[in-house]
Order: sequence, then structure tokens, then C-alpha cells
Amino acid sequence: MEKIAFLFPGQGAQFVGMGRGLYDTLPAVKELFDEADALLGFSLSKICFEGPEEELNSTVVSQPAIFVTSLAALECLKESRPEVVANCGAAAGLSLGEYTALTFAGVMEFADALRVVQKRGQAMQAAADVTAGGMVSLLGLDESGVREMCEKVRGADILELANLLCPGNNVVSGTKTACERLVEEAENSGSARAVPLAVAGAFHTEIMKPADQVLEEALREVSFRTPRIPVVSNVDAKAHMDPDEIRKVLVRQVLSPVMWEDSVRNLMSEGYNCFYEIGPGRVLRGLLKRIDRKMPVQNVEV
Repeated sequence: MEKIAFLFPGQGAQFVGMGRGLYDTLPAVKELFDEADALLGFSLSKICFEGPEEELNSTVVSQPAIFVTSLAALECLKESRPEVVANCGAAAGLSLGEYTALTFAGVMEFADALRVVQKRGQAMQAAADVTAGGMVSLLGLDESGVREMCEKVRGADILELANLLCPGNNVVSGTKTACERLVEEAENSGSARAVPLAVAGAFHTEIMKPADQVLEEALREVSFRTPRIPVVSNVDAKAHMDPDEIRKVLVRQVLSPVMWEDSVRNLMSEGYNCFYEIGPGRVLRGLLKRIDRKMPVQNVEV
């Protein structure tokens, strides 16, 4: 029996031109972007469709951009294959994507979620501006190997596991100097390939304080409902059905590692055997295939 789960991408999946074709052909998508432009106070649609790339890649723009564009892809799927959407039994989202998943699950209204995502992006950018930081993808090492390498080069700086994505692919966040030492160590040891990521700061570490407090205040102002389907949390790879508990894990998510591999494995253990990546890019598809190469996954792109 087919059990469907939706996966929503996070920051880094954005590209100039995303959503343009859907905006021109689907009235529901045009309405979505037009509402977003009005709520945000700037033309998100223009930046998504035309760039410039540097502006789209900024944290304060990319987070609402991916959120809205992923929901636009969802509208496309509703139009082309409504039975798939109707039969979806669970969802998960990578970091920012968790907000898209929760919106799909009916926890938040679109307008409320978009405002929270905007404040989240602003708060995370502000925290990044205070402390120069970065993120590095380490390829070829397991979790214990990554932790050992971080311990070796950390010194007095912050350097922590931030994203546990799939076997042999983990992301580390920390201060700029610590990230530079990590890249150098990986190159010298030959034990892993280190890829610095094009992000504004050390996400999912304590460097993001006080963004968590700003987010907590923003979430307190928003009405939450019980999700109509389970949404697996990044923080503990579990689905939370209590609205107050969902608020708490979203606050914790800002400073905590993203347990993506565990989240996907937990969905599989619950019998989910048909996945859809909904939104820009194909990152989640690639990660899923590294976790289980035989697992069916389809992309609903923009």
C-alpha cells in the first residue's frame, strides 16, 4: 500500500527565476505571490523571478522566498494531481521548510506563517551580523568522525554539528576562523571533502542567539492549531501534535542541529514509502537516495 509523505526544502534551494512559470499560468500562485508582496512590504515576486541573485540569497529574502515558492509548487500539485495532495499522510521540512510543512498541515495560516518566517530571517541575519560565522559541509565522514574533527580544531571557538543530513553528509556551523581551520584540517588529513556553504552565518548553533528569543515572541502572537497530519520536527525527529509543543520545538530549532536523516528514517519506519519533494531544487531527493536509494521520490519543481 502506498503511503505518501511530503518534504519541503530549506534555505539554499533558491534560484533566480523560481516560481515565474507557475505565476504566469496558475491564478492560485499569482494570488499567493501578490499576497506575499503586500504582506512583506517589498516585491518578493520580482526578486524571485528576476533577482539580483545576491539579494535573493540574503537570509532576510531567501527564507520567505523559499517558503512562498514551495507553497506555489504545492498549488501546482493540487492542480495536476489533487489525489496525491489529498492522500498525503505526513510531512517534514528542512529547517525553514518545517514552516512550509506546518502551514500545509493547517497549523498556521499562510499570512501568519509568512510574517513569522520574515521575522525569523531578520533575526537570524541580525545574529549573523554580530558574529562572523559560516557553515561547512563535510562529505565522507560519519557523525562520530565529524565530531572528532570539530573537537580537534575548535579551540576556544564555536564549531558544532548543525545538519545531520544523510550517511556521509553532515554540515558543521561555527565561527569564521573555526570553519577555516576545519576546511584546512579536512584537506590536510584527506579524510573528508570540505565544502564551505554560501550562507550568512553559523545557523543552528548558539551563535544564533538572541534570534530564538525574537522568534519565540513572534510565535506567541500567532494562532496555532492541531496539525491535521503529523509533521516531523527537525529538533528530535518526532511528530508533535500539541500546538504549544510545536511552538517550543520551533524555538529550539534555531539553535539545535537539524536531525534530517533521523526524520526521514522515522517516516520510513512508519510505513511511508512514496515521497514528494515540493519546492525549488532537488537537494532533498539526493539526500533521500543516500538514505535509501530504492525509495521512490518525485520532485514538484518551480
